[in-house]
Amino acid sequence: MSLRHRARELVLQALYASEQGDAAPNEDFSNIVDAEPLPARALQFAHQLYDLTRMHRQWADERISQLAENWEINRMAAVDLAILRMAIVELQHIVDVPVKVVLNEAIELAKTFSTDDSSAFVNGILDNFVKQMEDSSRD
Repeated sequence: MSLRHRARELVLQALYASEQGDAAPNEDFSNIVDAEPLPARALQFAHQLYDLTRMHRQWADERISQLAENWEINRMAAVDLAILRMAIVELQHIVDVPVKVVLNEAIELAKTFSTDDSSAFVNGILDNFVKQMEDSSRD
């Protein structure tokens, strides 16, 4: 397992914990990362991804709502929603990660942490988001 993959797993766990719990979001992140320390580069990536995802949560939710035909965002599984937020923010705001890597990582997270159908759901929404990004870059 790559260090960035492990960082993404920890970020997902922290995002989920911050949505479900009563602790402050940064406290959730610290508690989870402190339990399994990462090397400095992976920790920096985890902090960046976590902070960007929290900062752009509303923006990500708007994109997800537009892309998820026949799905209301408040009816989505919390884990799937956290994975989608994280991946969409990473695709938009972290430019040094190839698109295929972000998609594969999100699908793997869905397979590991969610239901059997979640990876296809996540893949479909992210594929549509990438197509929109590509279309808007051509304009």
